[in-house]
Amino acid sequence: MHKIKHTIPLIRFAPLDEMSDQVSAFLEETFEVVSINYTDDGKEEYLCYCSPSFDIKSFEENAKNLSFPLPPYCIEYLEDKNWLTENVIKFSPFEVGNFLIYGIHETTAPKTDKIPIQIYAATAFGSEHPTTKMCLSSISELKTLITPQKILDMGTGSGILSIAALKQWQTPLIIAADIDPESVDVTNSNTITNSCQTNIQSIESNGYQNPLIAQNAPYDLIFANILLNPLKEMAPSSYSSLKHGGYYLISGFIQNQLDEVLSHHQALGFKLIKIYDNANWHAVLLQK
Repeated sequence: MHKIKHTIPLIRFAPLDEMSDQVSAFLEETFEVVSINYTDDGKEEYLCYCSPSFDIKSFEENAKNLSFPLPPYCIEYLEDKNWLTENVIKFSPFEVGNFLIYGIHETTAPKTDKIPIQIYAATAFGSEHPTTKMCLSSISELKTLITPQKILDMGTGSGILSIAALKQWQTPLIIAADIDPESVDVTNSNTITNSCQTNIQSIESNGYQNPLIAQNAPYDLIFANILLNPLKEMAPSSYSSLKHGGYYLISGFIQNQLDEVLSHHQALGFKLIKIYDNANWHAVLLQK
């Protein structure tokens, strides 16, 4: 007797410069898990994972009846097993700067003289993405330059940068903020896994709107590994939330956006310290 293999649908949307708020809200309400991949040209690719009971016909009918259009999409089918683990979070251990990053799916910690960080990436921003690696490199280089007492990690994703900073400096307070409640949950889980939950406070916030961010300002160091438009929108708040002489590490933009990023931040008073590049992506270390 053959065991029947069940499948569940995955909806893959065509990459866009930016998904509209209407469509993004609809997807979050409709699907079990919504993941965003970032293509090499900086576009957002939405992947929507469905529950086994998801009715694809009802979804297509609802999509037709929306007052706003959905981007083009295709439907793929995954084998019904632990699909989130199998299709989202697995990555090979890698070393970057002072750190070794390995996934929660690893049964044993790799041997290393680096600072080990175990990450459940889930649907948060990819822990092995070039932007993450550049930020980890920059944090490593900052080790002997500063001893931050307060750090803000804006757009924390999986919490990887907060955890790296805490393990490197033993910083008394790190605020890890993200607009996505799922990222907040993932960060909380990762801080517990890495025994960092006492010093890292993970909060949901649309940019700087959560009052806890202002209450704990100014910060010695701010990370923002996000994308071009939110970086530009938040630049004035980032500047005012940073101590004089503090560092601002930003990433999430590609080569042809670099000049725009630099000119926008330098006009506010930020001083350029260093530019990083990896696979067409860039990170920039600035100082107030």
